[in-house]
Amino acid sequence: MLKIYFKSLFIFILAIQIANAQKPQKPNAAEIYNQIEKLNFLGTVLYIAAHPDDENTRLISYLSNDVYARTGYLSLTRGDGGQNLIGPQLRELLGVIRTQELLEARKIDGGEQFFSRANDFGYSKKAEETLQIWDKDQVLSDLVWTIRKFQPDVIINRFDHRTPGTTHGHHTSSAMLSVEGFDLANNPTSYPEQLKLVSLWQPKRLFFNTSWWFYGSKEKFEAANKTKLTAIQTGVYYATIGKSNQEIAALSRSRHQSQGFGNTGTRGEETEYFEFLKGAPLKDKLSLFEGIDTSWNRVKGGKPIGELLTQIANQYDFKNPSASIPALAKAYTMIQALEEEHWKTVKSEEIKNTIAACAGLYLEAVADTQEATPGSLVKLKLEAINRSAIGMQLVSVTTLPEQKNTLLNTDLKNNILHNSTLDLQLPITLNYTQPYWLKEKGTVGMYTVEEQKNIGIPDIIREVKVIFLIKISEVEIPFERTVVYKYTDDVKGEMYNFLDIVPAVTTTIQDKVMLFTSTKSKYVGVSIKAKKNDIKGDLKLDLPKDWNVSPKSISFQLDKKGMEQTVYFEVTPPDVLSEAVGKSIATVDGVAYDKEQITINYDHITKQQVLKTAEVKCIRFDLKTNGEKIAYIMGAGDEVPKSLTQMGYKVALLKPEEITPEKLDSFDVVMTGVRAYNTVQALANKQDILFSFVKGGKTMIVQYNTTDDLVTSNIAPYPLKISSDRVTEENAEVRFLTPNHPTLNYPNTITQNDFKGWKQEQGLYYPKEFDKAFTPILSSNDKGESAKEGALLIAPYGKGNYIYTGLSFFRELPEGVPGAYKLLSNMISIKSAVTVPNQKIKQ
Repeated sequence: MLKIYFKSLFIFILAIQIANAQKPQKPNAAEIYNQIEKLNFLGTVLYIAAHPDDENTRLISYLSNDVYARTGYLSLTRGDGGQNLIGPQLRELLGVIRTQELLEARKIDGGEQFFSRANDFGYSKKAEETLQIWDKDQVLSDLVWTIRKFQPDVIINRFDHRTPGTTHGHHTSSAMLSVEGFDLANNPTSYPEQLKLVSLWQPKRLFFNTSWWFYGSKEKFEAANKTKLTAIQTGVYYATIGKSNQEIAALSRSRHQSQGFGNTGTRGEETEYFEFLKGAPLKDKLSLFEGIDTSWNRVKGGKPIGELLTQIANQYDFKNPSASIPALAKAYTMIQALEEEHWKTVKSEEIKNTIAACAGLYLEAVADTQEATPGSLVKLKLEAINRSAIGMQLVSVTTLPEQKNTLLNTDLKNNILHNSTLDLQLPITLNYTQPYWLKEKGTVGMYTVEEQKNIGIPDIIREVKVIFLIKISEVEIPFERTVVYKYTDDVKGEMYNFLDIVPAVTTTIQDKVMLFTSTKSKYVGVSIKAKKNDIKGDLKLDLPKDWNVSPKSISFQLDKKGMEQTVYFEVTPPDVLSEAVGKSIATVDGVAYDKEQITINYDHITKQQVLKTAEVKCIRFDLKTNGEKIAYIMGAGDEVPKSLTQMGYKVALLKPEEITPEKLDSFDVVMTGVRAYNTVQALANKQDILFSFVKGGKTMIVQYNTTDDLVTSNIAPYPLKISSDRVTEENAEVRFLTPNHPTLNYPNTITQNDFKGWKQEQGLYYPKEFDKAFTPILSSNDKGESAKEGALLIAPYGKGNYIYTGLSFFRELPEGVPGAYKLLSNMISIKSAVTVPNQKIKQ
């Protein structure tokens, strides 16, 4: 009864600290008890799917917190190809956000997180296409590596490997690779180079976690024959925290904020279904671990450890968890004597965390700065406190990566704080802090990670750490802590960040795309920021020889760390059409620095630093505009307004409450950002004003929205229904349905060449059903599919024009795709086109 009553989630409560993902964990007595229980379960499950948010958080939570299994989620990608509801970051920067969201989700549901090197290149309709763009062999290698390293007894697929073409190609591919990797992990001829670091491993069985979704409807699923399926009841209620397993899973899923997956928990019975695919079949179908020894008996010499841990659990004192420490220390010593390495490593970390929790042992290393450069000296404040009656001693501290050991031999008496300071010398060769998978240039389908041991590691690899050696009951136990920086916010209180290692100087080119529509020169602004004191050097903007840059270099001097200076280079384009990438390079003491520091800082994830080459794309091409004034209503977040400004338009960001007839009167065009009708609730009550704006002779351009959760069904003045139609092949042939339409001719002539070089996709969520008042302008389709004609729809309304487009301008403009700029300019200028007398129209 005691075990059932106190079975709870020992991770979940930490989710309350959403603004401080780095804060140290402080488990309560019930959570500590569950850690002890988990010490006595030696079974592992690996869940496999394609993206962040594909995972079944209900199942992960159940397996981790009710079964006590070590539960991992392998997401083959980091979700780079999705959309972003919380900000403008796309592609690899979105992947960084979604990586952190997954890590926060695992903190709540108790799982562990892994990735492959596969790059989420965007929606794929076919597994065949997916495996061609990914390097199938490399992704399969990464999956096998994860199996060999994690050693799962059971593997569970989220998707069905037998149904290619019925869902996202990434989804089906994840299952297909899992089925193949199940056997390869135990084959010595498969990826033999891995065996220098890991051993062969054969999982016991493989399942497909099916549900009503795969049957088309709940009704069809209820009517289906389930005799071959294994049913597991996962609707557990955790009495000690007053929440159901589903409620915890909803909190976990709600960490995927960039995808708008806020979720409400449910209560009551719930069943998960599993179809057996490979391995040892189940007989009783009562447990996924049937026939698998999940006790310490599976490890040579482990039986006495299991017996001792059982005794510790039975004698656990919820009012005094520290009473378990001497026995736990003994168990730790016994684990260290094991010959078997896998469970020895896993359980050593688990039991150390449990001992620290029982003692209220708080160990922390705080830097005096949030950023430091390689070779610099960082002052650390060390804090150690034992909040139990069990005698302890702080023997020494070792700083990494310098491997400097400092003897302290300090008694840690009950609730007596020990503070000390230490100088940490950072090696000159220390790596900068950044997502390791972004360090080297990758391909469209794959990230580059050279070191095998790093593949699959979910987070940034932080090298600056301190190891506290603590003696408890004559047992010396090392506790590793990553160096942090913390400060006090007047509103939020204590705030944590990690120590970041940064270049001595970073530069940022203010505009990532520069449009040159004539030979007239433009000024390119570059900001230089010092990351340490006394920075002096020269800055140059490096462009091909046919692009003239003046001056050739600019000297700068920044006396204090954090100082910033902005300088300007005059850039003159060549006479001919041209595209070039410019790079800003700062040279200090003979060392060249070309990195831009990008900070991603949202309350629900750990602050991230990304270092990218500081670049600008310069485009010399013919672009004509008419200088319209544009009111832009932001949706989910995009950088289209910046691109419009680059095109020469005057752009004002309009808040929903500012959408009034008087405010709109001074504008020629209203443009809504991506997914505005999914995310801006106030638009539901502004449609009459916006349609009156159009009726009076102006233009309204609505960018794509998804089919789900529209704030109003009347997003257009005429009937229009959004579908899931999309064209994912960015180079698919584009056909002009109305070649003489002004949008294809004025002020820029649009040809098929203007659709070459598009990135990731042509467009998404095209309307399939629309009123005859709309004129479809374009037609295209992916290979083997019917024509899609909803990419660009234009309808006159009163004296003005309403335009709906699913074309992915939000991706193409920041990437500097010339054709996207030309077409958008024509859309903006449609009123001018139809009112210009004797307008010459292309036939």
